[in-house]
Amino acid sequence: MAATRGETLGPRIGYLPLLIPVIRAHFSNALPPGVDTVWFEYKGLPLKWYVPIGVLFDLLCADPERPWNLIVHFRGYPSEILSPCEGEDSVKWSYMNSLKEATFIITGNSKSVMNMSHADQVALWESVMKGNLDGYKNISTRLKLGPFEDDVLVRTASVERQRQQNSDEPESPGSSKPCMLFCSGTFILSSMLKVHVLTRVQYGRVPVRLYVRNVQEDLEYIEHAVPVSDWENVSYINRPFETRKAEGRSYITLEHALQTLLPEFFSSKPPGSADGSQHAGAMDAAADSSDATNSSSRSQEAEQALASPAEAGSAKRAKVKLVRVQGVELDMDIPFLWVADHLKNPEYYVHICVYVGTRKQ
Repeated sequence: MAATRGETLGPRIGYLPLLIPVIRAHFSNALPPGVDTVWFEYKGLPLKWYVPIGVLFDLLCADPERPWNLIVHFRGYPSEILSPCEGEDSVKWSYMNSLKEATFIITGNSKSVMNMSHADQVALWESVMKGNLDGYKNISTRLKLGPFEDDVLVRTASVERQRQQNSDEPESPGSSKPCMLFCSGTFILSSMLKVHVLTRVQYGRVPVRLYVRNVQEDLEYIEHAVPVSDWENVSYINRPFETRKAEGRSYITLEHALQTLLPEFFSSKPPGSADGSQHAGAMDAAADSSDATNSSSRSQEAEQALASPAEAGSAKRAKVKLVRVQGVELDMDIPFLWVADHLKNPEYYVHICVYVGTRKQ
């Protein structure tokens, strides 16, 4: 069959199988008779259908290319690599399952999702599929899964505010420094007289999915990274982040969250020393799990493999090259709860792509 070209728009928070009706209609005159088994490929790599389009793009395109050139296949589904997909129904099931998992992580149970009426489930899925933000908000707010509380730091100032603003001496508890209120990225100066520090962090757990891609250790420019040819070069980790009040910490930064989520790459802690409430998942966990409990048990098995001696040795030789969330290379000092509130996907997971340089074995 001769190759033909076509272009379509795919939303970052959408899924590749949802584009099939448009793609099939475009290529209908060029397709041979028979049953279609549509799948997508990028530079020789079959694409996981249940991973959001934007995450696939961030993970596989070291140097973002636009348009994103994919190959669409209508025959020869690689069932040894990809889990079965029966079109929209499979994607909807995967999405709802991820939403239940996220709800369980945040609240300790999945009742708010399980108790949704059929009409609300349909309306929620339709809003996700069509990118209808108002419709999505109308239903999702009933689940009461957020927002996560922003961290707030307040430092009050003395009447000598102007003089101390010009001072270079380090700030310490009890000192008289200009007041700085930090909330959702906004700084406000005040002239209050008393000195105190207020840190407010909501206790809870943030659902996070991490995609760790191995690239060459001596890579100077990220755009020169060798394309991913096998999913074995990508580690998929389903690991919630638990917010805690930290003594003296003004707010939880993205860097601090990653140090906790990926200690094998972001700190000196050995792999496997992370909090016992954290779970790692195999690449197909999101598509293959039947509920949050089953997914968690499989994740624990994968975490044992992640903490193997071979992985530990590899982690020691790894260097973080790039971190992307929703296509953005964020400042590592940004408040993590802001990221969780504003850059999460519709199933309430924060998807983070991490490129690490590793030595060849």
